[in-house]
Amino acid sequence: ISGHYSPTAELKMREWWIHVGLICIPLVAVYLHIPPPQLSPALHKWHSAGEVFHFRGREIFYRDSYGALGSSDVVILLHGFPTSSYDWNKIWDPLTQRFHRVIALDFLGFGFSDKPRPHRYSIFEQASVVEALVAHLGLSNQRVNLVSHDYGDTVALELLYRSDQNRTGRLTFNSLCLSNGGLFPETHYPRLLQTLLKDSSFLAPILTRLTNYMIFQKGIGDVFGPYTQPTDTEFWDMWTGIRYKDGNLVLDSILQYINQRLKHRERWVGALTSTFVPLHMIYGPLDPVNPHPQFIRLYQQLVQRSTVTILDEHISHYPQLEDPTGFLNAYFNFIHSF
Repeated sequence: ISGHYSPTAELKMREWWIHVGLICIPLVAVYLHIPPPQLSPALHKWHSAGEVFHFRGREIFYRDSYGALGSSDVVILLHGFPTSSYDWNKIWDPLTQRFHRVIALDFLGFGFSDKPRPHRYSIFEQASVVEALVAHLGLSNQRVNLVSHDYGDTVALELLYRSDQNRTGRLTFNSLCLSNGGLFPETHYPRLLQTLLKDSSFLAPILTRLTNYMIFQKGIGDVFGPYTQPTDTEFWDMWTGIRYKDGNLVLDSILQYINQRLKHRERWVGALTSTFVPLHMIYGPLDPVNPHPQFIRLYQQLVQRSTVTILDEHISHYPQLEDPTGFLNAYFNFIHSF
């Protein structure tokens, strides 16, 4: 019997080595510091068209396009997590045809902006970044239209709160258009990786280093609809934006915003329910993060002054990228309604 050799043991051993290999490859990559990917031509063009301003010693990237001549209207676009101002690229040109100025920024820790670490990222600080940009552009007394998505929704609500409370440095709102985002902690379902990153102090530094393109692509693909998946280039552009200035290493710090939403729910949901600023919600109903119909039911119940556009049933969490035309039509209808 001792002479017999079990083939299953050999298979198990081989499987084990494959597993070890799969675990080691990203670890080795991390220690060798794989350089961030090169900017694609499209992303390079976006970057070149932008500028930076300084906020508390940090560089913040923004774009400011002058468009329609017969108008004095300004629109400011606030992106979501974990992406950047480039999320607005598909609706940028049509907006410049309708607005005098179209402005978007990369929040601190995102896209082409600085990504300090360690740093306590917060929604309050990002709201101050937006106020600083508006002041920097000389628009402090101008009525502005805000369009926001995901993380940007929460920043917009803090800005709305400050504006309605007449705080110093506040924005003057003309209107606010929200889109898919976790406004209500009770109908918000973060992805597994997000939960692990925000809550586990031990795993987070390892996970942020191990999150590679494949894991990212799977995670982001899950929040796009089946017929509106990003192209390989679009996935790669999103990933490039994250990897720029080692942004993957600050994801766990930024994700504390999910806990901040819970803690400051009364402040932010209160601002939404009590404001007299014209409000609209553009919603992709196939969103796993803010599922239909619970999310939109709660929104309509709580925010009775707001109008709502529900896009096609196959549109998910990124409506401005998945259905730019539907998004723009909904937005222009809203802007012309008051």
